[in-house]
Amino acid sequence: MPNRRYLPVSIVGLFAVITTAAWIAVIRSSTLPESVTDLASNLGQGAVSLAAGLAGVLRSLRRAPIQVRRFWRYVGLACLSWTSGQVVWSVYEQILHTEVPPLSLADLGYLLFVPLLITALLCSPLAVADSARQIRGVLDGMLVASSALLVSWILVLRAVLDAGSESALTMVVALAYPIGDAVIITIVLYIGLGEHGLLSSFRAPYFLTGAGLVAITVADSAYIYQATVGSYATGGFVDAWWFVGFLIIMVAAFLPDEPDNATPRHARSTSPLTTLLLPYIAIGIALLSSGLDLIATGHSDLVVFWLRTAVVCLLVARQIATLLENRALTRGLEARVQDRTAELRTSRERFAALVAHSSDVTMVLDREGTITYLSDASNRVLGLAPNELIGAHISAAIGTTAETAAFLGALRHTAEEPLRVHTGSSTWSSGGTARNLELTLTNLLDNPDVSGIVLNIHNVTDRKELENQLVHQAFHDALTGMSNRAHFRDRLERAFADRDSAAAGVTVLFMDLDGFKTINDTLGHGAGDAVLREVAQRIIAVVGESAVVARIGGDEFGILVEGSPDHCFLADLAGRITAALNEPFRLDGREMHLGGSIGIANLTADVDSAEQLLRNADLAMYEAKTARTGGYAFFEPAMHDGLVERVRLEEDLRAALDADGFEVHYQPLFALDSQRVTGVEALLRWNHPTRGLVSPVEFIPAAESTGLIRPLGLWVLESACRQGRAWQGIAPDQDGLKISVNLSARQLDQPDLVDRIAAILEQTGLPPCRLVLEMTEGVLMENTDSTLQILNQIRNLGIRLAIDDFGTGYSSLSYLHQFPVDILKIDRSFVQDLAAGRDTALVRSIVQLAQSLGLETVAEGIEREQELDLLRLLGCTTGQGYYFSRPVPAATLSQILLRQRLERVLVPS
Repeated sequence: MPNRRYLPVSIVGLFAVITTAAWIAVIRSSTLPESVTDLASNLGQGAVSLAAGLAGVLRSLRRAPIQVRRFWRYVGLACLSWTSGQVVWSVYEQILHTEVPPLSLADLGYLLFVPLLITALLCSPLAVADSARQIRGVLDGMLVASSALLVSWILVLRAVLDAGSESALTMVVALAYPIGDAVIITIVLYIGLGEHGLLSSFRAPYFLTGAGLVAITVADSAYIYQATVGSYATGGFVDAWWFVGFLIIMVAAFLPDEPDNATPRHARSTSPLTTLLLPYIAIGIALLSSGLDLIATGHSDLVVFWLRTAVVCLLVARQIATLLENRALTRGLEARVQDRTAELRTSRERFAALVAHSSDVTMVLDREGTITYLSDASNRVLGLAPNELIGAHISAAIGTTAETAAFLGALRHTAEEPLRVHTGSSTWSSGGTARNLELTLTNLLDNPDVSGIVLNIHNVTDRKELENQLVHQAFHDALTGMSNRAHFRDRLERAFADRDSAAAGVTVLFMDLDGFKTINDTLGHGAGDAVLREVAQRIIAVVGESAVVARIGGDEFGILVEGSPDHCFLADLAGRITAALNEPFRLDGREMHLGGSIGIANLTADVDSAEQLLRNADLAMYEAKTARTGGYAFFEPAMHDGLVERVRLEEDLRAALDADGFEVHYQPLFALDSQRVTGVEALLRWNHPTRGLVSPVEFIPAAESTGLIRPLGLWVLESACRQGRAWQGIAPDQDGLKISVNLSARQLDQPDLVDRIAAILEQTGLPPCRLVLEMTEGVLMENTDSTLQILNQIRNLGIRLAIDDFGTGYSSLSYLHQFPVDILKIDRSFVQDLAAGRDTALVRSIVQLAQSLGLETVAEGIEREQELDLLRLLGCTTGQGYYFSRPVPAATLSQILLRQRLERVLVPS
């Protein structure tokens, strides 16, 4: 990157060197005519000054700080002004072939070069110093100026004055050149060699510009001297100095500015020395030149005397200023030392206060463990007084032999290497109280201010107690106090990991309470929590310490039995647990009965994980619950096959629901007296693409468990209502055809059920009075309050409600008067026993109860004429069954309705 940056400058510099060599060779050639060398000299000086001026102006147009741009602008203008003077000079010599007069327009161009250049130097990017350094800098500048003026007087100015002139103006112009040169030299030296000058930061563009100006001013003074004594000739060494000076300025304008961090170290390091020697160099030059002048002339004129005197006076003034500055620096340094001392004292006192009042104890020990320092916090944190322990062995603070031995081992390990840090934890029984501590040992034996091993002690007893509490809470149930699911899973996984050990047997008992939901719904969750606590106590009382008992979640409990229990032991354990749960629970003066279903799974070779073992126990528990025995069941592989089958069935259910794979069949309801169709019951059918017709007994429970019954039930309702609306015109019953649709318990839990039913009725156009929603007795037994509220809202829509399979429940009669029921459907099991002379009294009681409550009765499952006659005699009004018709598709039922419609028209009643 640096090579690429300086490549254009390198090319320009090489071109400048070649050009200079060629130009000097031409003007100093002895073979060329004088007119040619003079022309080459004048044109070369004019061209190089013009190039320098244009380069400076172009450089001022770049993006840079304002001081930099102003500097190069005035440098360029100064060079262009000198070029204009050179053009006038060349016109006199090369075109007019006359000598240049002592006073001409060329002098205007040459003299304007000085103020423009002084303006450029004053605009240079100088560093700002403080006031004392500014005063010293002014004195240094005056010293340099006086010395330069003295040298110029001796070498040039005196000779110009002695030579005389035609007029005073000519004399002033002649003297202006060396005086201007002296001023320029002074400013260049002051800026370039000062403490914050251009040389101190080694900024190449400005350093080269200063060098070029020095060359030009030397050429100017030499020209004045030669012109005064009559020895100047075009093409001499003076012209070469001018040429080289402007060429250097042109090259400097092409150089890029360097950042401050790019300054060479050697250049920076010379600035203090340069600053110190600058005034003395100027004085030495002044004294040397005045001495040589005295030797050469034999006398000293007044100008030399007064200039030399001024130099000495300025030197004295500078020394006084330096002494004042040094005194101020000394006072500042003393103040800084005092401030630093006070700061160290404050820091030491602050550190002592922090150590004394810190929550941590700081102790310093030697290699053998003797206490050499102990902070005051030890009394508060450890209950140990510092004055009693300093000089004692550390074992007096630790208290226990085992912990002392471990600590001394850590102390020896830390002492082996300087600055070694060792951390650990320990339990100290200092002051008769055990404390959990975090320890940090730092080896500072080689530090003369410490000369020991520093021990930092942090008391974490409260944190450890809190951690233990959190761990206990994380692995224990907050309600019952027994292990929770996380702890049970952890113990189960550890037991599974040890399956190859001697005690390889692992058994899981998974238990679920029967009837617990009823307690929550009827007595509230507070009563349910009390029951769970007592259940936990009964289980623990039975199991004891021989197994891990945990509350898995809700009303589910797990028991982990390790070892090799046989089948009889596990069956006896499960039996004793269920027997304990069968004992009544007393809540608010009432006795409540619960039961428990337990699934038992053993760790066998085909069990791959702890999760699978827990799942097997869960499957066995559901098998026990399905058996309705309130007991237990051992896991069998067939249970898993049944689970796989249910999962596959649920997946097929979802696919069938998305693909409209269901259809609705309808079974007519007949008036028993006229045997005319008064209504139809919508029944869902599923014709599986591979399994064929699937019984509702199989897929309805799966739909219930997955929640698919909700969208499926609404689909059946909408299909039945839409078909019922189409049948209203051909119904044989003058009152209109009733459409019965089954409603499940999961649908009653649907928050927007009533709104969805109302929307379906509005979309299909079926009058609400033509719709009958059927539900089983079990639905009425669950969530009594919320169910009653929903049923009242449905009834308010004008829809009729029916209880399906009436008589199979346990509390039907007690709930019958609470619910807005219109129809009782007698279960088919009672109807089928009528022909054998059984259940006649029960059916008669149901019919009479319905009549007394103003309810309609519908007999289900009529298959023989004898059953029809008996039901008619008992007063039942409506029936359905295979005697009349099986469930049929909508098109078949339409034909039945049309046929009965025609019979009614042709054979009036």
